[in-house]
Amino acid sequence: MDSIKRYLSFVKPYRWQIIGTLIIGIIKFAIPLLIPILIKYVIDDIVSGDLTTDEKTSHLLTVMGIMLVLFLVIRPPVEYYRQYFAQWTGNKILFDLRDTLFSHIQKLSFKYYSNTRAGEVISRVINDVEQTKNFVITGLMNLWLDAATIVIALSIMFTMDVKLTLVSLIAFPFYAFSVRYFFGRLRGLTRERSQALAEVQSHLHERVQGMSVIKSFAVEDYEQKQFEGQNSNFLSKALKQTSWNAKAFAVVNTITDISPLIIIGYAGLQVIQEDLTIGTMAAFIAYIDRLYNPLRRLVNSSTTLTQSIASMDRVFEFMDEKYDIDDEPGAVPCNNVKGDIRFKDVSFQYDPKEEEVLKGLNLDIRSGETVALVGMSGGGKSSLVSLIPRFYDVTKGEIQLDGTDIRRFQVRSLRDKIGMVLQDNILFSESVKMNIKFGNPEASDEEVIKAAKAANAHDFIMKLPQGYDTRVGERGVKLSGGQKQRVAIARVFLKNPPILILDEATSALDLESEHLIQESLEELAKDRTTFIVAHRLSTITHADRIIHMEYGEIVEMGTHQELMEKQGHYHKLFQVQQLDQ
Repeated sequence: MDSIKRYLSFVKPYRWQIIGTLIIGIIKFAIPLLIPILIKYVIDDIVSGDLTTDEKTSHLLTVMGIMLVLFLVIRPPVEYYRQYFAQWTGNKILFDLRDTLFSHIQKLSFKYYSNTRAGEVISRVINDVEQTKNFVITGLMNLWLDAATIVIALSIMFTMDVKLTLVSLIAFPFYAFSVRYFFGRLRGLTRERSQALAEVQSHLHERVQGMSVIKSFAVEDYEQKQFEGQNSNFLSKALKQTSWNAKAFAVVNTITDISPLIIIGYAGLQVIQEDLTIGTMAAFIAYIDRLYNPLRRLVNSSTTLTQSIASMDRVFEFMDEKYDIDDEPGAVPCNNVKGDIRFKDVSFQYDPKEEEVLKGLNLDIRSGETVALVGMSGGGKSSLVSLIPRFYDVTKGEIQLDGTDIRRFQVRSLRDKIGMVLQDNILFSESVKMNIKFGNPEASDEEVIKAAKAANAHDFIMKLPQGYDTRVGERGVKLSGGQKQRVAIARVFLKNPPILILDEATSALDLESEHLIQESLEELAKDRTTFIVAHRLSTITHADRIIHMEYGEIVEMGTHQELMEKQGHYHKLFQVQQLDQ
């Protein structure tokens, strides 16, 4: 029950609200418990009492007036505030839990996301967290209110007739055993059902994102079968859980249905033998309903709690995912960066079982230098630049920034000093302005426009339907490739970092867009330490140093002129590209 203990840490700040809701709830449930006493009083003391007709009428009107005040004036606001405070507390706890999870999501490494589907993460943050609210509403409120109702009802019943009350408790042990037996296994079945639902959601999320691929290859029928397979798996798990749940309800409800029959038979016998008044019998039958309805609700509560705890397990399993990249103890802010970067005996592998993608690299880059990384695909160029902002950590050796191992810096402050423009830059489905502001959320509109102009983006933005307020759609679908790149470059201009990484920033663009963006990138690279990963060698001839990499090692290094004169690997690659063009 470790999950419950951890969940209670989120509940603790709202304990007084929960206690207040319980007190209001006890009042709400206690008021209807007066009805059986009213029945007994009306039958034994008014209808069967030694009173005149006028006295009986007067007593009846008085007691009914009191009950009407209770049910029409007092109970409605009590019911409203019980419901309101219960939902308010539950939703506040979910707010805190989702807030914590989103913070956790942002700390998980690229490695985690490369091995986990987005739909799985979304399912845990949305579906599973929502299910845990039932633990608060049901487990911490309704369960105790039903238990309190049973205790109050039994206390009143004991004052009326001890033997009859003991007979009414005869089914309790059978009830307790059946609940324990059936609901023990339900938690595991519910977890399997939740996992199957998460898989459906993950599959659906991927297919919605890739709908253009499905349509362009005309594989709708194939994909329909794939989805039916995922959906069938969920149906199978859901039906297995439903079947077990139905068995539990069948057994428990049979027990709770038989109990009133036993009470009616025994009480009727007592009345025939004149050991019990008709009013007491009628009150007891009414109390049996008040006693066993909460018990039936407790069965529902057991199902709900089982589902809730299974979801809790999944939430905290996700929360326990370890951070591959985190601040070391005593990590310091990364301030006053000059931009000298040194790779010292750096080796790197994505997985301990796989071979190294970088092998014992040694490299010194001076502040303000532009370094281009070239070579065939799989040579380790993108892997090398992904180590600088610590998207991954080196396996061996160290990377130093201004003489300090980058692992000694706080991760977020290190990344704040690095600007990146990638081949496929992600834009969010908000306005152009908001996407540029990711570079600096506090920037003014004037600063945003200045950054857009520097990135050769201002002109095309002004031609959009709402200018800077135009929403770009999911992943920037409403913009062309060149426009997306210019927005991404504007983001980096706005950030104004001392270190710049350009990873295939122009490789997927047409010549006109490439020319505009190349101008922007060269402007952006001025007075910054810049790394350029490029396949198109004509775009990096201006670099201060060109590094040719193959199989995770540096095979050549120098200026464009030096490498051309050397007539080695770089010269051969350059000549091939020139012939292609």
